[in-house]
Amino acid sequence: MARNRRRKNKIEIPSKYILLIISIICIIMMIISYTADIFSGPLKAISSYTVVPFQRGIETAGSWLFNRTEDIKHLNELTVKVEELQSQVDELTIKNNKLMQDKYELSELRQLFKLSENYEEYDTIGARIIGKDTGNWFQTFLIDKGSNDGISVDMNVMAGSGLVGIVTEVGPNWATVNSIINDDSNVSGMIQSTSDTLIVEGSLELMNKGIIKFSQLEDTEDVVKVGDQIVTSYISNKYLPGISIGYVTEINLDSNNLTKSGYLTPVVDFKHLSTVLVVTELKQQKE
Repeated sequence: MARNRRRKNKIEIPSKYILLIISIICIIMMIISYTADIFSGPLKAISSYTVVPFQRGIETAGSWLFNRTEDIKHLNELTVKVEELQSQVDELTIKNNKLMQDKYELSELRQLFKLSENYEEYDTIGARIIGKDTGNWFQTFLIDKGSNDGISVDMNVMAGSGLVGIVTEVGPNWATVNSIINDDSNVSGMIQSTSDTLIVEGSLELMNKGIIKFSQLEDTEDVVKVGDQIVTSYISNKYLPGISIGYVTEINLDSNNLTKSGYLTPVVDFKHLSTVLVVTELKQQKE
């Protein structure tokens, strides 16, 4: 019982306090070692076992912390540089895309200018396509010019190297264009070299093969051949004469043995249109 009481009365100091006391003693001895030259003999030996290892530990920890701080600082600097470089890349990408768009638009404007020169007898105005029907082809589409710009129904529309279609509806700042490839389109055309007339019939199904049908060609002397150019005729009541439509790719004699029909390749890429020329005069005004 007495032995148990002695165990209970024994004072136990927590290990954290012991560590704190040792640390304080070591720090005091370190301060003394730097301020006075009193360590010699046994005291100096004791300090070599207590202060020096502790001091080295502090120096090691301090060096590690300093290195980690420098690493973090360097990492932050690299992060800032990467963000700056990414910003420059984004800016250059935007500028490059703008230059490519400008180059594409310049090419289109040059093409329209060349087209207007080929038909300088007609007054024209440029317009951008702002909408179209679903599907791959520009069979019906909207342009950004309307009555405020002098656009009227039945005005002819051109692009590429020739005829695209005709204006069918007009608003103040927009107009609808029906192209010659549409199923409901019929254009009075003629062979440019012979003036023999024919009818160009729109067909989206045939356009998927890259061709347009023509019919009712009267070629009694058999002079029309593959490669001949087809243009709008003088007898059309809506289309101005002499506008290129395409080139003959196939020609056949009809069952009546009087007329011929066949196919032509259009001079306009009806899959890739973005700008057009509208002829700002009507066929009726030219007559």
